[in-house]
This record gives sequence, structure tokens and C-alpha cells, in this order.
Amino acid sequence: MLTDLKSSPFARVCGLPFPAVKWTGGLYKERLDTCMNSTVPHLQKMFESKEISHVTENFKIAAGESDGDFDGTVFGDGDFYKWMESAVYTAALGEDRQLLEELEDYVGLIGRAQMPDGYISTKQIISEKKGKAARLGDINEFEVYNFGHLFTAACLYQRVTGRDSFLAIAEKAAGYLKHLYEEARKSREAQTAVCPSHYMGLAELYRTTGKQEYLDLLKDAVELRDCIKEGLDDNQDRLPLIKHEKIIGHAVRANYLYAGVADLCLEEENPELTEVLHKVWHSLVTQKLYITGGCGALYNGASPYGNFFTHQLVHQAYGYEYQLPNVTAYNETCASVGGVYWAYRMFCMEKKEEYAEVLERMVLNGNLAAVSLDGKRFFYENMLRRAKKLPYELIWGQERTEYILSYCCPPNLARLIAQLSEYAYTVDDTGIYPVLYGASRADIKLLNGCEGVLVQETDYPYDGKITFRFEDMKKNEPVKLHLRIPSWVRGESGVQITENGQKCIWERKLSAADRGSFLTVEIEDPEHTVISLDLGMKPRLTCSHALVEENCNQVAVERGPLVYCLEGMDAPAETIDDLFVPSDVRLEPEEIEIEGRKVTGLGATFLKKINGPEYDRNSLYQDYSEEGYEPVPVRMIPYFAWDNRGLDEMRIWMPVVRNRFGSEKQG
Repeated sequence: MLTDLKSSPFARVCGLPFPAVKWTGGLYKERLDTCMNSTVPHLQKMFESKEISHVTENFKIAAGESDGDFDGTVFGDGDFYKWMESAVYTAALGEDRQLLEELEDYVGLIGRAQMPDGYISTKQIISEKKGKAARLGDINEFEVYNFGHLFTAACLYQRVTGRDSFLAIAEKAAGYLKHLYEEARKSREAQTAVCPSHYMGLAELYRTTGKQEYLDLLKDAVELRDCIKEGLDDNQDRLPLIKHEKIIGHAVRANYLYAGVADLCLEEENPELTEVLHKVWHSLVTQKLYITGGCGALYNGASPYGNFFTHQLVHQAYGYEYQLPNVTAYNETCASVGGVYWAYRMFCMEKKEEYAEVLERMVLNGNLAAVSLDGKRFFYENMLRRAKKLPYELIWGQERTEYILSYCCPPNLARLIAQLSEYAYTVDDTGIYPVLYGASRADIKLLNGCEGVLVQETDYPYDGKITFRFEDMKKNEPVKLHLRIPSWVRGESGVQITENGQKCIWERKLSAADRGSFLTVEIEDPEHTVISLDLGMKPRLTCSHALVEENCNQVAVERGPLVYCLEGMDAPAETIDDLFVPSDVRLEPEEIEIEGRKVTGLGATFLKKINGPEYDRNSLYQDYSEEGYEPVPVRMIPYFAWDNRGLDEMRIWMPVVRNRFGSEKQG
């Protein structure tokens, strides 16, 4: 399983073991199948290619099995370990014995590249063999980042396959890290490990092996952050960890950091660090989180918390409060993947619906949008608006591509999609908490003896109707089903319990008070009970806080957990910038097909502004004039499905005009 919390003393819930949950249909099953059959083999080809990534070739050179110099990115090792996570999951689920054996071959190669003292990072090993000292000289060499992903991949490999070969390599590497920390504690001088994946990695080593030394290493890593001299907001180390109140700096580094700190709090009680997590989380979700779940507004800039005397640069970072640009939105895919890891750990600590809802928002919108529907093209950053032509050049391309120079995001996304079924449910002693709704079968075994299969039938996230029933009960004991009621629920919604799917024995309409909570349903006879949940999915218009200047007088369209967008090919206009949303717009769901995949779009009538003859699209400022509006038919699609039909404009946030059609205000 992705993180094993069954023995964590401060986890109030834990996930089900691999492979207890299997997607049986719907969007999650479709994305898993695409990941298994397309994304994972595509990434393997990229990593195997000497001309493209050079990653496996670097391991061969480091192992002395090939000649040449290091090439590619310094974090390529860690990215390869992330791919291994996705591969071991999909290979096990698809019973792909060939891939499993190829993975064991990769493990052997990594072991042969590893130095006798446990050190493993190919660029530095290759340099050393050529007589150049290179270890731990520059934090931007990402050595400890590589260690962290090695730890996590090795633990998952052992849990899924039962093989200890990869774990032995990881433990040897952890021994090297232990030596580094011992020296750092003596000198009280430490170096920041950027993108601290090793926090989560050490936690999993502890959970997998039961060895206290790995939990101690995690505590050392957290404590030594406060020994950093001349720290940076970009790395979240300018201030001692205990003084963190706002989310700042590089978004991936921040989300990885707080996910790792949450891991520590799941293992040992630490009220001070728990309070830090609460403050920083609140900063994220109330002031800096994109509607898509994207994290990190800035490509480059200055830290908003510096001053004339402490000016610091930041990159790929969180900005000021409510600073959420659309065209230049950074939103690195790895950041929202890290956000999922953080949100999941917070949920397991506290069982609050908010964490599950943010996790779902990140998955269904920010993360799924980062990969094409065919599973082979990727975004590094995830904009919320694409113009036909920009008068400036952004660092990353405006279209998904098969290979990105910074190739950290594709394998990170692949492992997330491969492992999504493990986010579906969490359990405590007597109850079940659905985290991600989706058609599935789950093997349930609770401490009170209840054991059987929980079947979920739904077309969520396109449909809000969800049914639960129990099958193959080995022990038909009472169970509590804690139904997640998202904050977006509106209109006709409710819960019904029937006996054998026929006789209604309990029902309830959902109220405003139920939103953003778990509704507990007590089931005395699971084998003969059907629970029907209807969340309703009336499309809704969403507005931003007034300080989000980029979205002033604009609305976004949401339906259920999905954020929708408008692409140029779905609107009869010279530019979608001429289109306005009537506040009384009617949005009608309709099934459409994109790249051979069915999605639920929204048909509507928007208003197209008629510009006068003096209007100049290239003028910075000019006289305002309104020639009028004309209605035009449009179709909106889920944000995750955009950029699959060619290069065209796209917007999430649209300007709004009030009640142009004269109907009642949309509820």
C-alpha cells in the first residue's frame, strides 16, 4: 500500500491493504487502464532511451557496465524510482510477469551502481570514478531527493512483491544518511535537502521494517532544518519550522515538506508541529489554492515576505495571498501530487472532510489535466487560461509534450494514478470512510469482525448517484458507513437505506448543515442492506475572493467535483475573450466524446460581445463602447479533458453579466 498506517499510533484511520480495492468502471478505471497500458510503457521507453533521458544509461555507467559521461537531469534517478512505483503497481494489478522481472533487473542494476558505503546518486558516482569529488556540494544536485524516492519505491516494492532486494539497497542508503546526520548533529550545521522526499521515505522505511532508527532519522531530518544558515523562503528554511504560519516558496518543496512532517506527527505526538501543519494548511486552502487544486502561482519572482534588506528570489513558488494569475499560472504537476500526499496524511490524522475534498479536487482537476487522454503527453505547469498568442514566452510550452526536460512530473503523476484505488477508502475499528467515490469493489475486514466485499456502483464524478451494498460476507457484523458529503452539494440530495434493495427502512434529505462533513449510517445487517446516496450535481457558478484581481467580475463553472473550461473550438467566436456568461445561464449536461473517451460536457448559451468598428484589439487602453451582445451556443468540458483536440484558446474564469436572459437567478 502507498503508506502503511495500520500501526501508526496517531492515525485515526488507515487505508486498505494492496490490492483490496479495485476500480470496476467509470473515470478512475479508465485512467488506471490508460496508465497501465500506455503511460507506464511510454515512460519506460523514455527512461531507457540514451538519446532522450539517459537515465538507465547513467545507472549502467555508474555500475561500470557502460562507458560514457553522465547526461540528463540530476534528479533523473529519483524520477526513475517514481516510475518504478507506478510500474510495480500496474504490473501486479495486470499480472504482468515480464514487467515484474524487468523491475527486478532494474533493482539489480541499481544495487550494482550503489557505492559500498551506501551512497547512490549516479551523477556524483560517475564523477568520482573519473577522479572528481562531487558529493553533497550543491543542494541543487538533488541527491537526498533521489534517496527519498528510492526509500519509498523500495518499501512499496517489498509490500507488493514480497521481495527484499530493493529494500536492502534502501536500508544501505539510509545507513549513509544516518552517518551524515550524525556528523551534522555534532557540528550543528546542516544543508537543506530540496524537495524533501526523504521525509516520507524514512517514514515508510520505519513502517515497513519496524526499525526505530528510521523514525529517529526522520526526527533528525526535521530538527536539523533549524540548523540551516542563511536559509531561504524558497526552501522554507529561513524561519525555524515551528514558526511557519504561511505557505511560501517553491510549491513542490513546501508540499513535500509538510507531508513529511505530517508523517512524523502520525507516529509521535507533537502538538507544536501539528499546529504548524494547521496554520500552513489554512494559508493554502483559504488564500493560495487554485480552483483546480493547483499549487504555486509564480514562475519566478521575489519572496513576498522579504523586504528591502532581505530580498530573496523564489521560483515555481507560492506568491502573495490571493495572487492567482491564470495565463501565467505555474501550478507544477508535482506540487499538486505532493498536495495529495499531504492532504491524505492530514485526513488520516483527523478524519475531516475538508482534507478529502481538497484531495479529490487536486486529483480530478489539477492532476488528471496534466496528462493527455491517451496517457502519453504531459504538462509540467498547468495554466488556467491559454491565449492564441502571447507577447512573451513562458518557460514551459503551451501544449502537452511526450518528453519534458524536467521529467519529474510524468512519473509522479503515473504513480499517483496507479495508486488511486488506495485512496478510495479508509477504515477505523468499526467504520468505513469513502475518500474517493467511484465504481469499485473493496475487500473489507474490520476489527469488530465484519468481513466481506463492499460494492460501490456509480458513474461519479459525472453523476451524483452512488449505491453501496455488501457481498460475500464472511462475517455479517454491524458496520458504520461514514458518507462523505462535499461542501458543494446543492439542491435535491439525500440518503436512503433499503432492505434487499426494495423496502425503504430509513431516508433523509441532506441539508446545508451536512455539507463538508461525514454523515454516519449505521448498518445492522450489511448483507441485506443497500445504501443509496444522491449528491445532486446541479452546475454552479463560482466566484473568487475580491482580492483575486485576475478573476474580478468573472465566474468559473463547476459541476460536482469537476471544474469546467471553455476551449475555442467549442465556441463560435473569433476569440473566447469576447464571450460572457449570463448570471442566469442554464447549463445542461450532455455526453460527448473526446479522443475516443466519453465525458460529460455542459451545453449553454453565452453572450458574445459585438465590438464597434473603432475597437482595437492591440490597443493597451481605449474608449469603452458597448455595441451589444448576441447569444451563441457553447459547450464546456471538464478541465482535465482540455488540450486533446489541438492548439486553441482555453479559459476557466469567464466574465459575467447579470440576468441577460431574464430568467430567475440560478440556484
